Amino acid sequence: MYIGRTFGVLVEVLILQACFSLTVISKDTAQVPIVLWHGMGDSCCNPLSLGYLKSILEAHLGNVYVKSLQIGETFLEDTYNGFFLNVNSQVEEACRLIADDKKLQNGYHAIGFSQGSQFLRAVAQRCPSPQMRVLISLGGQHQGVYGLPHCEYPQHSWCDYVRRILTQGAYSKWVQKGLVQAQYWHDPRYLDEYREHSLFLADINNERTPRNTSYATNLAKLEKFVLVRFNNDSMVLPVASEWFEFYAPGQAVEIQPLEESAIYKEDRIGLKRLADSGRLHRLAIDGDHLKFTEEWFLSNIVDKYLRT
Repeated sequence: MYIGRTFGVLVEVLILQACFSLTVISKDTAQVPIVLWHGMGDSCCNPLSLGYLKSILEAHLGNVYVKSLQIGETFLEDTYNGFFLNVNSQVEEACRLIADDKKLQNGYHAIGFSQGSQFLRAVAQRCPSPQMRVLISLGGQHQGVYGLPHCEYPQHSWCDYVRRILTQGAYSKWVQKGLVQAQYWHDPRYLDEYREHSLFLADINNERTPRNTSYATNLAKLEKFVLVRFNNDSMVLPVASEWFEFYAPGQAVEIQPLEESAIYKEDRIGLKRLADSGRLHRLAIDGDHLKFTEEWFLSNIVDKYLRT
């Protein structure tokens, strides 16, 4: 009788411990929500691009919350803002959308597509709460561009307008204020002008003095920062910008490796800290801008870096 009661109590204790363990495991392994930000000429919910990828993530990961950022009241306004709304205002709005979303309060992963990559990096640097955990940059122009040969969606007449204006006066005040792509235009021949007049890129890359030390502190909190370069990219010039590399100062021919650049050696935004700790990952894929298969995306990005 005594043995029976003791055994019964022991079984109950073991059951309670197992339930508790399962609860902890379930909580720890719950899929982290994912935030997406589209590129130039696209919108948050285009069924042929981010809308499609959102459905892929939901189907592949199961019970995952995916938030595709919409900057504006409508899809059309979101697309328009990708060309003409001050990037700093867009980042501020993105920070608000993320902070106000209760499903993101315990942290989130983020995937940026083209210019959405450097915009999400600005979110990580400027708005550390809630915490961005993993940042995936797909074809992002982190050192800016010096040339804009074509647009993701060339049917937009805005693309031709952007090209013409950038080649004529990217650093004039009205162009900087009114054209998104001018705000990450990086002319390696006129660096003083770039540092003085770039409204966005020169700031988030900590090109000016005094440095904003919080940028490095906040970015270095990422668990992983994944930079994906498209080797045959015909949209981003130079392609090396997708790995944070750029033309060596003063000319537009020779590419300077990341490890030899001031942004890395001086650890202006935390890249060296991430690299030294094994949290900076650089991937390359053959293909043009944002050209990848569903299979590649799931195996090389989602399962490798975003699952959990």
